[in-house]
Amino acid sequence: MGLKMDVDEVRMTLQRFGWADYIVFLLMLASCALIGIYFAIQMRRQSKLKKTTNNKDAEDTYLVGGRTMTIFPITMSLISSYISGITLLGTPTEVYLFGIQYMYIMGSLVLMGFVMYYLFLPVFHNLKLISTYQYLETRYNNCVRLFGSVLFIFGSLLWLPIVIYVPALAFNQATGINVHLITPLVSLVCIFYTCVGGLKAVVWTDVVQTLIMFGAMLLIIVKGTIDVGGLGVVYTRAKESGRIEPPNLTFDLTERYTVYSLFIGGVAHFLKSNAISQNMIQRYLSLPTLKKARISVWTFIFGVLIFMLVCGYSGLLIYATYHDCDPLMTKLAERKDQLLPLLVMETLGEYPGLPGLFVAGVFSAALSSLSTGLNSMSAVVLEDFVKSFYKKTLSERATAYIMRSVVVLFGVICVALVIVVEKLGAVLQLTITLSSVANGPLLGIFTAGVLVPWVESKGALIGGITSLIFMAWMAISAQSDIASGAMVYARKPHTTLGCNYTFMDFTPMSMLAENATEILEESNSHKEFHIYNISYLFYTMLGAILTIVIAIVISFISGPNKLTDIDTSLLSPFLQRWIENYKSKKVTASSDTTKNGNNQQKQTIAETCW
Repeated sequence: MGLKMDVDEVRMTLQRFGWADYIVFLLMLASCALIGIYFAIQMRRQSKLKKTTNNKDAEDTYLVGGRTMTIFPITMSLISSYISGITLLGTPTEVYLFGIQYMYIMGSLVLMGFVMYYLFLPVFHNLKLISTYQYLETRYNNCVRLFGSVLFIFGSLLWLPIVIYVPALAFNQATGINVHLITPLVSLVCIFYTCVGGLKAVVWTDVVQTLIMFGAMLLIIVKGTIDVGGLGVVYTRAKESGRIEPPNLTFDLTERYTVYSLFIGGVAHFLKSNAISQNMIQRYLSLPTLKKARISVWTFIFGVLIFMLVCGYSGLLIYATYHDCDPLMTKLAERKDQLLPLLVMETLGEYPGLPGLFVAGVFSAALSSLSTGLNSMSAVVLEDFVKSFYKKTLSERATAYIMRSVVVLFGVICVALVIVVEKLGAVLQLTITLSSVANGPLLGIFTAGVLVPWVESKGALIGGITSLIFMAWMAISAQSDIASGAMVYARKPHTTLGCNYTFMDFTPMSMLAENATEILEESNSHKEFHIYNISYLFYTMLGAILTIVIAIVISFISGPNKLTDIDTSLLSPFLQRWIENYKSKKVTASSDTTKNGNNQQKQTIAETCW
């Protein structure tokens, strides 16, 4: 009987990325570049054919597709932009480590759809904006608009490096190639087609990338399920290990996931990511009518729910495959978010081209999110910064140069920041925690704008800045506790007793498998409570509430907006109707007062708008 291989030898045998896989991967990159070139040629032809084309037409074509896009490509683009590599790799990791509790967040995605459908989308679509932050200037003033734009760019620069880094992990697991060699190459292709093709190129590459993503994930779960013995085996092993469990109904705010953090905090998280984010709203605004935009909201939600189910099941499949030999403890997977790539190489590695399809799918998710972010930042910089400070009319050439330069500049910055991301933890919690620093204040400012007509610019700005400082402190403190080991979440049971290879084992696996939860609970029972120890899903909601409360208080101290003076087109539809009725009653009352004499008229004027 031969000696067992050690973990390094096993890892080497799984890195079977052959020429067929490289061809599939390169074909995906080439198709994206060709789509960008195609739409660049189309824009040039349209510009020549339209003799009356002006600078505004050029901007609309590049940034919102001329507002003539159709539902299918926009829906696919929305799904692809939202389902980044963070979702594809982070969600299976989350389920493998902590069970399906996170998957109940899908309910909050549906709730978010109703809020967006009725409260936010009608306002933005009817105003025909290019940058959603134009709304902040109209509703408040230019200072609040610039503050919102800075928050968006800051949030994007926290998020996009993680988006780029995640697929590089998959590529590293499959090939052994260093992440810092592959990220610049792939990002360069993304920068190219985003730069030359505008929104239409981004949207149609998203369509291709969404199909690749879904095909790759479907292939993995079908082949992986067959390999472990069927759905019954996956369910049984997950159930026995406690990974399939009912919703957590505890009121403990420090619990990683509860019904309240998932549904209440989850709605706020999804609302910021979809209802007011330039990345997503820019696509809804490219549709010609509000009706089509509303249809795309529900088709987007349906598509994301399917992807989340597939990703969640992949996490259970990973456990079913490695139920008796945890690859994280043996270091077969060197990082948590390499679990799904490891499963791919285990199940598909012997089939030439299929690992390449998976890696192409993960990179497709990253490219779609990166291109969306870069295109959106170019819109924000042009509309909110350049045009705000440069009062002269820009030529079409100057506009194109600025938009493309922004794409290149921020693309390079995001690639450079990958070095920082590499030092941080698991991507799903990390992404939500860091993005909440900017997302909470932004969501609060926009929500106050469309739902609280009395809030004025000073209140919104002070509320946003205060919330930003507080959320930055919370995120830094939480990440510091995680990095130091002061904040630890109990994993579901795992073991290495069934491994068929050797590895350096410094920890008794039986203790980890059976007693880790009890040890952790005993440790946590003596910990002092800190506000930043609450579930990270509450972060965005907390930042938004803090912004709104401070904005209301400051507004009433300094002098709130009068309902009779506010532009109702800036408010949600139900508020528009209420305030219009209020104004009409005031006009009627004023007319009746005039008829009754000057004394009664003075009394009416003295009344406030409340």
